[in-house]
Amino acid sequence: MPTPPDVLAAMLRADPARPRVTFYEDTDGPTRGERIELSAKVLANWVSKAANALQDEFEVAPGSRVLLALPPHWRALYWALAVWSVGGTVVVGSSLDEAALDRLDLVVTDDPALAADQLQAVVVTLAALARQAAVPTGDAMDEARELSTHGDQFVAWEEPVDEAVALEVDGVRTPYSDVVADPGWPAGSRVHLRGTDLGTDLGTVLTQALAAWAGDGSVVVSRGDLPADDLARREAVEGVTLTP
Repeated sequence: MPTPPDVLAAMLRADPARPRVTFYEDTDGPTRGERIELSAKVLANWVSKAANALQDEFEVAPGSRVLLALPPHWRALYWALAVWSVGGTVVVGSSLDEAALDRLDLVVTDDPALAADQLQAVVVTLAALARQAAVPTGDAMDEARELSTHGDQFVAWEEPVDEAVALEVDGVRTPYSDVVADPGWPAGSRVHLRGTDLGTDLGTVLTQALAAWAGDGSVVVSRGDLPADDLARREAVEGVTLTP
């Protein structure tokens, strides 16, 4: 099976301009109602910048463990792809104990308080047009202010072996050789992924997004709760063909 970087490269070759991620924010808060659409080219640009930051600022490499303490969100998608681009392990979950936190090399989070407790951290502001974090980030990297300074092209220092852990969800580990699964969906499927919370919701969104992209498809990600009639209308407008 291909690796996540292989999947991203294939999308760029197939059609760089076609939308591959459409995100809806349905949770209460200042970003409610946001709709973000990313083509393969735009997604790859975000991934390159984040991957360069991981290598240059934090020396993330094969064997490094990066916690994504983020909700199911378009920003979580490119940070996960960035970690996989440098060969690291994406860690997600809602039940990490102190020992698990101590084994991390980096935390990427939208929670400044969590970032403040880590030796190395990135604070992510979820709002699409944010230019800096709303609260001080201390020693953590302020993604909204700093990520744009990193390069648009990326070359990994090292490639992971197939047996290396690509994804760890609440302690369950999946190697690079298996993280891109074949769900049997038709090629070109437009898949609606829904998630609300941290943890396994994000792990599921990540693996299902990889599966859709590997089949030359795209994903619509909805974060939060919406009445069934509204969801049906959204799926009709977006041309959704699958809702796992």
